[in-house]
Amino acid sequence: MMEGIWLWISFALVSMATHIPRGSFIVLGQRASLPPAVLGALRYAPAAALAAIVAPGVFVVEGAVQPFNPKFAAAIAVLVVTLRWKNPWLPFIAGMGVLLALRKGLGL
Repeated sequence: MMEGIWLWISFALVSMATHIPRGSFIVLGQRASLPPAVLGALRYAPAAALAAIVAPGVFVVEGAVQPFNPKFAAAIAVLVVTLRWKNPWLPFIAGMGVLLALRKGLGL
């Protein structure tokens, strides 16, 4: 169990480990530039983060991975509607419609 000064030292080290890399881009500004390959890879970071948040909610059911479930079917419906039409409300309506139909209508 960490107590006293060691706890505060660990807080300070974790804080520095978090803030120094993030703050370096702000402090250095244009003087430091990333290689083109890194910049290209960073373009995919938001999509990867969103996929990491959404995928467990779609594929994990009751603590176990189940690749074919009502949420997966709703996600496919959302993807198809999103790619076909540009209306921002249609994916929500289609996804919830498919999910409710499978859960309540078919009892899945």
